[in-house]
Amino acid sequence: MGKILGEAKHHILVSLGGLARQSQIYFSLTLIDALDTLLILGNVSEFQRVVSVLQESVNFDIDVNASVFETNIRVVGGLLSAHLLSKKAGIEVEAGWPCSGPLLRMAEDAARKLLPAFQTPTGMPYGTVNLLHGVNPGETPVTCTAGIGTFIVEFATLSHLTGDPVFEDVARKALKTLWKNRSEIGLVGNHIDVITAKWVAQDAGIGAGVDSYFEYLVKGAILLQDKELMSMFHDYNKAIKNYTKFDDWYLWVQMYKGTVSMPVFQSLEAYWPGLQSLIGDIDNAMRTFLNYYTVWKQFGGLPEFYNIPQGYTVEKREGYPLRPELIESAMYLYRATQDPTLLELGRDVVESIEKISKVDCGFATIKDLRDHRLDNRMESFFLAETVKYLYLLFDLDNFIHNSGSSFDVVLTPYGECVLGAGGYIFNTEAHPIDPAALHCCKKQKEEQWEVEDLMREFYSLQRNKKFTLTRTSNKKGDEGQKDSADSPSGCCKEKINSKQKERQIPLLSCPSQPFNSKLAVLGQVFLDNT
Repeated sequence: MGKILGEAKHHILVSLGGLARQSQIYFSLTLIDALDTLLILGNVSEFQRVVSVLQESVNFDIDVNASVFETNIRVVGGLLSAHLLSKKAGIEVEAGWPCSGPLLRMAEDAARKLLPAFQTPTGMPYGTVNLLHGVNPGETPVTCTAGIGTFIVEFATLSHLTGDPVFEDVARKALKTLWKNRSEIGLVGNHIDVITAKWVAQDAGIGAGVDSYFEYLVKGAILLQDKELMSMFHDYNKAIKNYTKFDDWYLWVQMYKGTVSMPVFQSLEAYWPGLQSLIGDIDNAMRTFLNYYTVWKQFGGLPEFYNIPQGYTVEKREGYPLRPELIESAMYLYRATQDPTLLELGRDVVESIEKISKVDCGFATIKDLRDHRLDNRMESFFLAETVKYLYLLFDLDNFIHNSGSSFDVVLTPYGECVLGAGGYIFNTEAHPIDPAALHCCKKQKEEQWEVEDLMREFYSLQRNKKFTLTRTSNKKGDEGQKDSADSPSGCCKEKINSKQKERQIPLLSCPSQPFNSKLAVLGQVFLDNT
């Protein structure tokens, strides 16, 4: 196993090195997309060199029509992740990091190029935008559901780091518009008109065209500790179970009637067990995962479409572009269960990819799983996602899996904050975001502290004794205060000193906590009792 992984890692790094040595890079999606993979695989020097190449070469002021969805998840997400991992990679960061930095500025520049797409009557974005001129006059208003609902992770992160709320605002508006336009039975279709909010394609399911919308409701809820987003997902989940689930398979149904329209499994749907694991639905996740694993063993890969009643591929959908979703679910589920079956899947994937798709310059898409013919292409998500999730499935000591036992205290212009303590949220392109970073760059901390001092004086008069508070976060920022008895873990308490003007964070010394509790407290700004 180690030999196979080592060989795969070598070929991947050679491929990335070749990309980085191109003399002219203007919109190098693959290079950006694969950047954080380098660090996770341990190639720090190559990560540093690629960052230097990107700073010198990437320019988004070009006359190119780009997918709003793909540019966000691959370019904006990739740059944000690389920015937040820069210090861990040994890069000398500028003063004020993570609230500033060249990769953050590049991410913001790329995201601003996408904002014109959101200027619609509904707030739902067009699918394509010209990076230089904005939305083309003849652009179709029909966009897939995933292309509308897959921005909150990257855009909220960008808003929290830069202090500009516009990104999170447009992402939230798009999410809520989809929510308002769900059917009476609680389902959303596949494509919608962003001008009129009329559903154009009314097939409802968990796969292509819809998938990452559901994913971002869960991940956005975890990242932002947002109960509303999680409540929306749970309502969708009930409707999905009621109308699309059959014997641990998920079919496609008519969004208004709930009648089956396509009895197929799509390889993109294999993310679902991993998403179920994030909400604690492990038993259902494992049953569905094992169904998908049987398809893998039948072909040595997941075909794009699989006819469930016939138990075979669908015509013209027999290809396997080395997608990551099944491996992604295996990684999440193995962290939750330690079930060795998931490692067996990982072994099968490594051996199959090495045997079938490895070529001299990388790993080729499999054009047809029935005879394993190859196509002359390698998707960027293979390097960004498939390799990363596969590596993390076996590398149990990787820093990504940190459970809070180690962390860094970083000084920012707005105080000290904790980073690198774990709980990373992967965007849908497997770019890890440190949720703690969202608490490092509050532009209005000074005004907030004045309010806190007034609150402390009030409570001191009421109780006439010392007490503790725990700072909590919500979607609007760190506005609320709660008694430490209401804290999810009761950990990291602090004594109040109403006269304190200098605020610094002591090193945390929290006992072991559940995963959700860690997300609720790690990375927030704590007051020092000095």
